[in-house]
Order: sequence, then structure tokens, then C-alpha cells
Amino acid sequence: MASTRVNPTRMELTRQKKKLMSATRGHKRDELVRQFMDMIKENMRLRLKVEEGLKRANREFAVARAGMSEEVLNTALMANNKSLEIKQDYKNIMSVDIPQFCAKTEIGGRDIYSYGYAFTAGDLDDAVYSLSNVFSDMIKLAEIEKSCQLMASEIEKTRRRVNALEHVIIPQALDNIKYITMKLDENERSTQIRLMKVKDMMLEEAVEARRKEDM
Repeated sequence: MASTRVNPTRMELTRQKKKLMSATRGHKRDELVRQFMDMIKENMRLRLKVEEGLKRANREFAVARAGMSEEVLNTALMANNKSLEIKQDYKNIMSVDIPQFCAKTEIGGRDIYSYGYAFTAGDLDDAVYSLSNVFSDMIKLAEIEKSCQLMASEIEKTRRRVNALEHVIIPQALDNIKYITMKLDENERSTQIRLMKVKDMMLEEAVEARRKEDM
């Protein structure tokens, strides 16, 4: 019962009304879900694009492997004239810090290919180029997938909070407000009755005093 939890005072009534207002404003699940659904759509678009790019690169690597010896292919792919740096930052969306990846690639020399052309097939150039083209989308896909995971976790937490608000905190606050209001009304009526009795007693005393004076 509310009577066992709160004191029926005006200060407590004000506190319970503020609590109810705060709980009512605490619903952010709908906006979170909207943002999450937008991310899911972007995630699906990027995933399909990345998968298609990787399939194309794999087909071209298979063709290149067919026209080159395994030793030459492995030697060519082991050569490297690029450096990669990935920086991570954060963006706040509905109180959720989602990651943002920034990839910076530096190429040593003027050619994007790190191997010589004397013993390699042109198909290898196409395969390396295709894989290079899909790389930026792979970074973005990793960013979006991690963001989706974080948003999904926050939605679950928010769902539990909203359930607590809707089924515990808000009903409890309403019950407390009803109880305090009823008690304050009862106290006010009791006070009015006491004042009326006091007034009647004072009038009776005044009448009695006047009667004695007239005798």
C-alpha cells in the first residue's frame, strides 16, 4: 500500500508529481528503434556491396592463380609498399557512443602495386584493384555492424527501463499521489471541522458570558 511507503505531506506530493513527470518523459525507445532500423538498412546495403566486391576479387584472384605459379603469386602478394592507419572516434546518438573509423593509407612510391610486372599476370592487377576498391566499404561495414550491436544493446536496456516505468514506477507514483491527496483532503476536512467546533464553543462561551452579564 502507498501508506507504507510515503508520508502524506504536501512536500512529498510535490516530489511524487515531479517523479511522475520525469518518468513520463523518460521514454526514448521509439527514437532509438527508428535510428536502429536506419542503421540496419545501411548495414544490409553495405554487406551486400562488400560481399559482391569480395566475390569479384576472389574470382579475379582465381583467374590470376590459374595463369601463374603458386610461388610467384605468393611472392607477389607478400610484397608490400603500403601502410595503413585506422583511427577510432565516437559519435553520440541518443546517449549511445557509436564508433567511427577513419582509415588512412599511404603508398610508398608512385605505383599502387607493390610487385613487379615481369613475372605476374595482368589478372593479378585486376584482382588487387578490386580488393582495394572494396576495402573502404569493409571499414564502413565494420563501423555500422558495431554500431548496430551497441544500439541493440541500448534498446534492450531501454526496453527494461520502459517496462519498469510503465509497470512499476508510474503506477506507484500515481498510487502515491492518489493516497497523499486523499490524506491531505481528509486532514483539511478534519481541520475545518475542528475550527467549526472551536468557533461554536467560542460563540457559546460568548453567549453564556453575555447572559451572565445581563443577570
